[in-house]
Amino acid sequence: MTFDPFVLARIQFAANISFHILFPTITIGLCWILLYFRTRFTLSGDKDWEYAYFFWVKVFALTFALGVVTGITMSFQFGTNWPGFMETAGNIAGPLLGYEVLTAFFLEASFLGIMLFGKNRVSNRVHLLSSALVALGTTFSAFWILSLNSWMQTPTGYTIENGVMMVESWWAIIFNPSFPYRFTHMLIACLLTSAFFVAGISALRVRHNVDGPATWKVLRTGIYMAAILAPLQIFVGDLHGVNTLEHQPAKLAAIEAIWETERGAELTLFGFPDEETRTTRFKIAIPKAGSLILSHDLNGEIRGLNEFEGLHPPVSPVFWAFRVMVGVGLLMLFVAWSASYMLWRGKADRPLPLRMISLMTYSGWIAVLAGWYVTEIGRQPWIVYGVLRTEEVVAEHGSGMMLTTLIAYLCLYAFLFFSYLKTIHYLASKPARSLSTLQQQAQESQTSDGSFTASPQGGE
Repeated sequence: MTFDPFVLARIQFAANISFHILFPTITIGLCWILLYFRTRFTLSGDKDWEYAYFFWVKVFALTFALGVVTGITMSFQFGTNWPGFMETAGNIAGPLLGYEVLTAFFLEASFLGIMLFGKNRVSNRVHLLSSALVALGTTFSAFWILSLNSWMQTPTGYTIENGVMMVESWWAIIFNPSFPYRFTHMLIACLLTSAFFVAGISALRVRHNVDGPATWKVLRTGIYMAAILAPLQIFVGDLHGVNTLEHQPAKLAAIEAIWETERGAELTLFGFPDEETRTTRFKIAIPKAGSLILSHDLNGEIRGLNEFEGLHPPVSPVFWAFRVMVGVGLLMLFVAWSASYMLWRGKADRPLPLRMISLMTYSGWIAVLAGWYVTEIGRQPWIVYGVLRTEEVVAEHGSGMMLTTLIAYLCLYAFLFFSYLKTIHYLASKPARSLSTLQQQAQESQTSDGSFTASPQGGE
C-alpha cells in the first residue's frame, strides 16, 4: 500500500500540534491561578494558599517541561517537512518565533527556577514577583504564537518580491484582523481549561479522602473561575465568528455546511455533510438562525461552499469539530453554574456534584483540540490564507520515511501522554498531612526575613 507523502506530512504535523497544545493550554492558565494563590497568601497570611501553591507549582513545572519539548519538535517540522513555508514566509514567521523565545521562554525558564527552588533562598516578595513574571512570560508566548497563526489566517502588512514575502508593516502583521479575537479566545480557553483542571483534581482528592487544608479553596477557585469565563467565552466566540465571516467565508461555510449562497440561512444543529452530492443528509436545522448568529441579521447573506469550488476546506472534519467544541463549551457552562449553585448552597460535598466536577477535569483539552481543528483544517487548502497553498511548500520526502517518523512520533507521544496522566494522578492521590502538622513545620522553618518555608509535600 502506498501513502501520499503530503497527506502523511499533514497528519504528522497535526499529531505534533495536537499533543503539544495540550500543555500550553494548562500552563498559560495555571500560572495565573498560581499567582492568585501566592497573592492570597501574601495578603492574608493564610498558609492554606501557600500549601495549594506548592502543590500546583509541581504540576505546572511538569506540564511546562512537556510543553517546551514538544514545542521544539513542532518548530523543527517547519524546516524538515515544510521548507517552502520558511523560504517564502520566513522573513515574517522567523522573527515572530524569535520574539517568542526572547520575550517569553527566557523569562519563564529563568523565574520558574525561583518558583520551584527559591523558597529557602529568597523573600516572599521575590517569590511573588517571580510568579508574576512567569505568568507574564506564558502570556507573551501565547501573544507571539497566536500573532503568527492569526497572520497565516488573515495575512496583512506584507509585499511579495521575487516570490518571497517581505515585511511592509510589522504593526499590520502582528495586529492582523483576526488576532484580537483569536488571542482573547485562546487565553480564555486556557483559563477555562486550567479552572476545570484544578477543580477536577481537587474533587478527585475529596472523593478519595486525601484532601488537604486547601483543597476546597482550590476547588471553589476553579469552579467560580469557570462560571465567569464560560459565558464570556461564548460572547468572544460570537465576535470571532463575525470576524471569520468577513475574512474567511469558506471556513464559515464549512463550519455550517452551507452549500448555496443564501439569505436567511438556517442553522444546522445536526447532520452528515456529503461533499459528493453537495448536500447535508439527515439534517436538523433552525430556519434563519444561521444568518442571525453569523451575521446578526435574520436575512443576512451567507456565502455557500459552491462559490469556493476547489478552494474550501474538507467539510465534515470542520463541521463536526466545531460542534464538539460548542457542545463541550455548553457542558462546561452547565457544570460550572450547577457546581457554583451547589457550593453556594453548601451541598458540593455530595457524591453527584463531586463526580460531575471530576469528570470534567480534562474537558478543556477536548474543546481546545476541537477548536484548533476548526482553525487549522478550516484554513485549507492554504497555509497562508489566499496567498500560499499548503501543497506548494511540502518537502519532497518519500512516503516510507514519512510513515516511519509518524509512527515513531505517535508511539513516543502516547508514552509521554500516559506517563503525564499517571504522574498527575499519583500526585493527586497522595494523602495530605494534617493542618496542624503543616503549621508546626511552617513555624519551625520560618526564616529570618519572615517568610515561611513549609514543605510542599502533601500540602494541598
